[in-house]
Amino acid sequence: MIAEIIAIGSELLTPFRQDTNSLYLTEQLNNLGVEVAFKTIVGDSFKDIVRVTTTALSRADILILSGGLGPTEDDLTREAVAETLGLQLRRDPEIVQAIERRFAEHGWKMSPNNVKQADVISGATALANANGTAPGQWISGRSDGKEKIIILLPGPPHELKALFESLVLERLRTKAPKQFLSTRVLKITGMGESACDARIAPIYKRFADVNTTILAGPGEIQLHLRTKAQSAEIAVKRLDELVDKVEAELGDHVYSDNGDSLEQIVSYFLQMRNATLAVAESCTGGLVAERLTSVSGSSRYFIGGAVVYSNDLKTQFADVPQDLIDVYGAVSEQVARALAEGIRKRCGTTLGLGVTGVAGPTGGTAEKPVGLVFHALASETGTDVVKRNFPGDRARVRWFASQQALDMVRRKLM
Repeated sequence: MIAEIIAIGSELLTPFRQDTNSLYLTEQLNNLGVEVAFKTIVGDSFKDIVRVTTTALSRADILILSGGLGPTEDDLTREAVAETLGLQLRRDPEIVQAIERRFAEHGWKMSPNNVKQADVISGATALANANGTAPGQWISGRSDGKEKIIILLPGPPHELKALFESLVLERLRTKAPKQFLSTRVLKITGMGESACDARIAPIYKRFADVNTTILAGPGEIQLHLRTKAQSAEIAVKRLDELVDKVEAELGDHVYSDNGDSLEQIVSYFLQMRNATLAVAESCTGGLVAERLTSVSGSSRYFIGGAVVYSNDLKTQFADVPQDLIDVYGAVSEQVARALAEGIRKRCGTTLGLGVTGVAGPTGGTAEKPVGLVFHALASETGTDVVKRNFPGDRARVRWFASQQALDMVRRKLM
């Protein structure tokens, strides 16, 4: 059994509004063991809604349409689905009364166009909307010997979620096959997408029953794994087998096998080692500190630090000797080392982290191009320095630099 989600609304085809309903619905369907094979976004066009609904009926068992159930002229979902199915709309007087009561209770004046929300497709079950005036609808029947389910839901997320959980979820549970979907997300750093795939493709290709997707992002690779089985235990065990083999191949390049962020992993290690950390950031402008403090409870291990963008503050706040800056420049191994050691001493922490570089797009030279970043991590056993050249625009360079900085802490504490 597969599903298709159709999000309706011309606003979703602009840069200003995102379809978040489909993410929620996908999670709910996956929890029921139903795989979402297709997602479609269509504008407020009667002809286009009929076209995509007809296509969806030919390839999916469950269709969920969100949006287009309101009172205005461009709310056309009911009419288009009725046209697709060759069915009539009937106006439900009880729904009309419920809409009228809702307006009266709030002291609102009800315009005549609101009654179109009471139009129900012949044979459909109306689903009361406790948070709005537009009810949902449930339609089920057989087509080409297979049962098809069509669900119409309102577009506002708070209405859709409440209606789905109260009136749709259990209905779907009785229809869903007795199978379970299990997913895992591995996060990998310190290597590129092609190099990663070259090493792990021979492994995941042996697991034909596991859907494997590789996603590349700034400073990390994500490996999304999904499989289905007759029981949750079997599905989880199958993914565990694949994860174990991938981790054995990639070693400490894998920093998370459950979707945790790098800052969460660093948090675990710092607390496990009873260690503390301070940072002195130049080109990242506080991004490393922001990521560290995004984790609840970070005050237990993150003491603080300084954004030392100017050379003067590098000297004042992190005790970087002025002659180092004069001789080697602010973007240098020597200054990165001094930043890490100086902030560690100033804050009295187990570890001190220093970052300095050229984020761009200006400021680069032939010797020190845009994307050049030095990272240093100081501890009681010494200071490690890493030089990296990151690609991309200013935002990407800064994110890459923060990722490398956090990864240095992770590797130090492993």
